[in-house]
Amino acid sequence: MSFKSRSKVALLIESSRSYGRELLKGVALFARTRTNWSLLHQEMAIDDMPPEWLAESGVSGVIARVDSHSVRSLRKLRVPVVDVRCRRKFQNMPRVDTDDQAVARLAFNHLRERGFEQFAFCGYAATHYATMRLKYFREFTRAGGFPLSIYESPSASSFGTTATEQSGISDSTGMTDWLQALEPPTGLFVCNDIRGQQVLNVCRLAGIDIPDSIGVVSVDDDEAICPLCDPPLSSVQPDAQGVGYRAAEILCEMMVDGVPADSRLELVPPKGVTRRLSTQILATADREVAQASRFIREHACEGIKVADVAKHVSISRRQLERRFRTELKHTIHEEITATQIARVKQLLTETDLTLEQLAPLAGYDYKELLSNVFKRETGETPGEFRRRNVPSRQR
Repeated sequence: MSFKSRSKVALLIESSRSYGRELLKGVALFARTRTNWSLLHQEMAIDDMPPEWLAESGVSGVIARVDSHSVRSLRKLRVPVVDVRCRRKFQNMPRVDTDDQAVARLAFNHLRERGFEQFAFCGYAATHYATMRLKYFREFTRAGGFPLSIYESPSASSFGTTATEQSGISDSTGMTDWLQALEPPTGLFVCNDIRGQQVLNVCRLAGIDIPDSIGVVSVDDDEAICPLCDPPLSSVQPDAQGVGYRAAEILCEMMVDGVPADSRLELVPPKGVTRRLSTQILATADREVAQASRFIREHACEGIKVADVAKHVSISRRQLERRFRTELKHTIHEEITATQIARVKQLLTETDLTLEQLAPLAGYDYKELLSNVFKRETGETPGEFRRRNVPSRQR
């Protein structure tokens, strides 16, 4: 009995960043559940040339982050190729990408929900993904009648995307001047997490309060970068795994079903916004209220009271309580409780701590008090919340 040989598919996708790793997961899921492909992949960076072994590999198809420096080598293979970088349109090469218009919409809506009415964008000049995200973000701010300030570091495009992103680190002087000139509160959309980390580092060194003066949301939701930022970076989560899966599906159609190659572009919508501390604020131009909110955010889980917050600002407690309610539509006490409950939710989903261990970390002396407040605020007990949000296989 003869058996059909497995088709070889080369994956020229970087694994050095989260987006590339999610692309690879999507392709692997398709291959594991829908085909019998043999996947060929090696560690590489986004701007690397195709490896030398590819020409003699006998592959039947390729999924790649294609650019002008690599397209000629790929065409010589004379096999179907699907592009998941989409910087340029190449003849007879289907493309699958994240929907940058939907990305910009999510970022804009998130900042608007936080109360921002002044906006800014920070990216890299002449970089495809940054240019597209700026284009759509500008459209949304313009449609709403909101001001938009833009800063782009000079492009090092002749040296590739990685060099351009790294060059942003050395552009701290110009970025500092621009950030300090933004009128608080401003909602800032940055083109990706790498740029977001650069912005937050500059803000910290310049003494710019995040998110009180500037609320920052990014793109990619890189689990290695975002939590390391100070404060942790809110970010739009693309469906890169969905992009990889759809790219594999299109490649299979060309390899197996003989679907003709074309230059179509398919866009996959992002999943949503992962909210972290860089946008955990209701924007207000009232500096005393903003100062009080920051104090609450930093100290709520130490068991502070309203009186402690009032001592931290330059106005009377009565004035602060009145202005707080006017600006944020809730009381100082409610803000403290909401911050504590947010911390409890984080600890319930990210740790195995018991309620007794967890209570003092959220500013509560007794687990019974915490449980009562949690049930009152959320409608469920801490145990019910944990069971609903943490699959049993993770516990």
